[in-house]
Order: sequence, then C-alpha cells, then structure tokens
Amino acid sequence: MWLALAANKILEDRQNHEVDYQTTSAQIQNLTLFVSSWNVGGIAPPSELNMEDLLHTENNLADIYVLGFQEIVPLNAGNILVQENTSISMQWNSLIRAALNKTDDISLHQKAELGESHQKVYPLKRERSFTTSKTSHSPHFECIISKQMVGVFITIWARSPLLPYIRHISVSSVGCGIFGCLGNKGSVSVRFCLHETSFCFVCSHLASGGKEGDKRERNANVSQILSRTQFSSDPFQCLPRKILQHDRVIWLGDLNYRICLPEPTTRSLVNDRQWSTLLQNDQLKAELREGCTFEHWNEEEIEFAPTYKYNLDSDDYYGCNNQKGKKEKNRTPAWCDRIIWFGKGLKQRQYSRGESKLSDHRPVRAIFTAEVKVQCQSTENFVKMFS
Repeated sequence: MWLALAANKILEDRQNHEVDYQTTSAQIQNLTLFVSSWNVGGIAPPSELNMEDLLHTENNLADIYVLGFQEIVPLNAGNILVQENTSISMQWNSLIRAALNKTDDISLHQKAELGESHQKVYPLKRERSFTTSKTSHSPHFECIISKQMVGVFITIWARSPLLPYIRHISVSSVGCGIFGCLGNKGSVSVRFCLHETSFCFVCSHLASGGKEGDKRERNANVSQILSRTQFSSDPFQCLPRKILQHDRVIWLGDLNYRICLPEPTTRSLVNDRQWSTLLQNDQLKAELREGCTFEHWNEEEIEFAPTYKYNLDSDDYYGCNNQKGKKEKNRTPAWCDRIIWFGKGLKQRQYSRGESKLSDHRPVRAIFTAEVKVQCQSTENFVKMFS
C-alpha cells in the first residue's frame, strides 16, 4: 500500500516538474558590482573620513558593494591571540551605511532593475517593490554579511530589492599567519547565491616581504586558501563548497606581491610613471601569465601608481629623500593591493585607486558587470496554454 502511494507521489512530483520545466525559462541579466580593498594599517576610521574616495558613489550606484579591509586593528599579539574586537568593524559599517544611504529620494534602479522585465521573475521569498520614495523608511542598501578575522574584514551590501533573491550565504575563514594557522594573515571568503547564480568573494592578506622566498610564501598562502576554504552544505541543494566551484569569483586584498627590480630602479621608474615596465616585473602579473598559482585568473590593466608604501598623510612614498631610519626595512613601492577574478560571466569596467591618506596604502576599486541567471515564467508559454 505505502509503496503504491510513494510511487504515485514520485510520479506526481515528476509531472509537476515537467510542467514547471515547460513553462519556465532562464534569462541572463546584468548586475553591477563594486569591489574595493584597503589596508588601513591598524588605524581606526575617523568619523569625518571621506568615504566617497573609497565608495565612489557620486555617479552611478552599483547593485552590490563588496568591501574588503586588511589590518583594521593593529597586528599585535593581543589582537592575534585573543577574541577579536569587533568595535572597529562596527565603526566601518556605520560609515559605509551612512555613505551608501545618503540620498533619500532616488529611484532604487534608474537603469534596468535586475529581474525587471516583461516576464515575471520568481521571488525567493516574497514580492517587493523595486522602487522607493521620500516616504520609504527602508535603507537603499543593507548589509547582507559582515565578517572579521583579526585584521581581515569583509562587508557586503546590497540594494534592498535584491534581498529576497539572495540566499545560501556562508562564510569561511582561513588563517595562514603565525604557526601557519593564526589570523594575522589569511582570508575571509563569502559565498551567496543571487537568483540562479553563485558568487564567491575572497578577501585576503598574504605574507609580506620583498626578500628571496617571500613570494613562495605568498603562493603557499594562496594554495592553502584554495584548499582549506570550504562553505556550508545543504542536504536539499547542490551548492558549491570550494572557491573555484562558483559561477562568479573575485579575489581582493593586500596580496603583497612586489616588483622584482632593484629599489633604485623601481623608484626611478615610479617617478617617471613607467607603469608598463614596472608591471613586466610585477610578481603577481608573472603568476597570472605563467598560470601556476593563479591559473586562469584575470586582472584588468593597471593604469595607476603603486599603492604601497606611503608616508602617512602624504603623497610621498616611504623612503624617498632618505626619510627612513637606519634600522628600518626598505619598502620599495609596489602594487600590493589587487583585485582579480576567475571564470566567465564577469566583465571589468573600471580599475582605479583612491587617494585617501589615512594609511600607508591607497585603496583599490573595481567595477564589474556580472551575468546573473534568472528563472522566469515565460509569457509566451502562458499564452499558448489558453490559445
């Protein structure tokens, strides 16, 4: 008896699935992603910090903001070995919220809204208006996930209308620092699905140094992050658990790769703005070309000055005019702060740096167009049913 009932149930589910398959179709739509990374050198953000330099919101607002930070707290023994202090990350989130939601009367989408078309998009939770007005009390952007590991911090913000379509959010942290496991170096990665497309963002702070062997340690950090990062599973969903299994993957952070030239030569080329010559000797560019550590990864062309290392509150690179002390290490200018991506369905539209003088690093920023697969109810099939 129960076997017959079970068989009927399976047949009924299969028939329902066939009906859904016949009356639904996939549609590819574009999403605008803003991604930034900034090593803030253990300096807490002042309340008057100009967030526009980091977020670049004065023109077109993106749909999702992915903001990564390194060294949001000083990397001393107290911060590395004890439970992390989240008060600084809360300060950053407060500044970000205020900057992204500073305008009260704009349309949430002045361009085509993700999921807005002549077809009906299936909501993941409930229908929600795609526009707001002066009377709306909900913020334009809301934080969907925020996670800190010692000094590494990632925070992701999405337009309110997208929230019902975002699910399966998961975080995975990997420590690669002291003893190969502490969080003074390493990564915090975030996975989520938007409609039918999975996204993964890796925010990392890799091993520092310009000495022989330091690049190998950075490469080892990358291998550890790729192998040890693992997201939560779902018994009822086939979800990606490893970084490279996702549809859209972006890696951001202080990757700490240096320029393989003598310091005087590097400084001379920087002064002459000879970016192409410098980049031919950039360690990360070499890794991308040779396809070893970052096989099949991509980076947009760099047309801005090296982001490290600056004197605080200055446009001068550290060590220029013999400013460093006798016992201090050399800090040759380098593009330590980078944003790279993996796979198809991503098109980078902009790659630039900010000019905030808060720390000895300059922030880097990128804007991407990401393809998103949206499950839609076909109007044509719906009409055919009654014709």
